[in-house]
Amino acid sequence: MSTINITDKNFESEVIKSEKPVVVDFWAEWCGPCKQIGPILEEISDELSEVVIAKHNIDTEPNTPTKYGVRGIPTMLLFSKGQLKATKVGATTKSNIVAWIKENI
Repeated sequence: MSTINITDKNFESEVIKSEKPVVVDFWAEWCGPCKQIGPILEEISDELSEVVIAKHNIDTEPNTPTKYGVRGIPTMLLFSKGQLKATKVGATTKSNIVAWIKENI
């Protein structure tokens, strides 16, 4: 399964109402660390079927990051059953991201 793109319009249906936990990666084209973790998140989305990996471009869709207090990027928010469960800010290793997801779902 590959990552899905989230917009301000589909955030509710794709994230809040999702049957599975969703990790939303808030990113931007100009962000170097965001580009580092992009391929890592693609790999995780292929390997962890129990979670959905979603990407939200903060430049084209600014309302949702503001609503959730995203100040720096990359920021990953983990939602489960419509609730924000965990936040991870900054680029990190694949093993750290996987451990963070598994601790929180």
